[in-house]
Amino acid sequence: MNWITNYVRPKINSMLGRREMPENLWIKDPETGEMVFHKDLEQNQFVIPSSGHHMKISAKERLRFFFDDGKYETLENPKVMQDPLKFRDEKRYTDRLKDAKAKTGLEDAIVNALGTVEGLPVVVTVQDFAFMGGSLGMAAGDAIVHGFEVALQRKRPLILFAASGGARMQEGILSLMQLPRTTVAVDRLREAGLPYIVVLTNPTTGGVTASYAMLGDVHIAEPGALIGFAGPRVIEQTIREKLPDGFQRAEYLMEHGMVDMVVSRLEMRQTIARLLKMLLKVPEEQKPLEPEVLPLLGTPTEARPQA
Repeated sequence: MNWITNYVRPKINSMLGRREMPENLWIKDPETGEMVFHKDLEQNQFVIPSSGHHMKISAKERLRFFFDDGKYETLENPKVMQDPLKFRDEKRYTDRLKDAKAKTGLEDAIVNALGTVEGLPVVVTVQDFAFMGGSLGMAAGDAIVHGFEVALQRKRPLILFAASGGARMQEGILSLMQLPRTTVAVDRLREAGLPYIVVLTNPTTGGVTASYAMLGDVHIAEPGALIGFAGPRVIEQTIREKLPDGFQRAEYLMEHGMVDMVVSRLEMRQTIARLLKMLLKVPEEQKPLEPEVLPLLGTPTEARPQA
């Protein structure tokens, strides 16, 4: 089989002039089934143009879309002990970490970065759901606290993009200890009078929702994002009732006062910049007067010699 696939098939393709097509050339819209060209989707920040569906994106892509000109500086995360409980289920926890690192190119689920948003210097913390479901463990908790510490040192606002399935079960109680640790970090930033804005992306659930993800000065959600503590299926099985349509989705939560606003990814940077200017009391730049308006205001008269 290897001889056929590795030698015969390439020879036939080369004779017939065939070329291998990339597998991700077209992407299917999960809502409508429409096929979208990958390049067009990337230029639209992975938002389906027709339906507005927001695809999951990596931490690096989100930082590139968010910062001015896509330029930013990443911060090195603190080093922590791996596999403190020597956990093993179907696979060893250390093997799962190796697979996640190879898949994403990240050390853990959290990426901290420095940059500017419409000229305002900020610290941005992003959770990458591709790294073990964005789960919160010791390494992620230390990275989040580190991001807040840098924001305090440099006196910058902090914007956090949350995407998580909750606490990391392979670290047990040690993962749950990150909830109060990150909460203390949020309180320190608030005491310093620095803004903390949270963007809730799809999905944001579990212990993350029960801690730093719902402690922001302003809570923004991407359209259609699943946000809650327990999932809808678990809640239905517990209360033995059918949940309302759209329950735990961003739009439903905004209607019920849990989220301040629902903002498209395409407008996220401008919206957050406007909020920061309001919270920091940055004066709006005065626009220069249009040339055709000047004559209406009159021009200063020349000084005339007195008789």
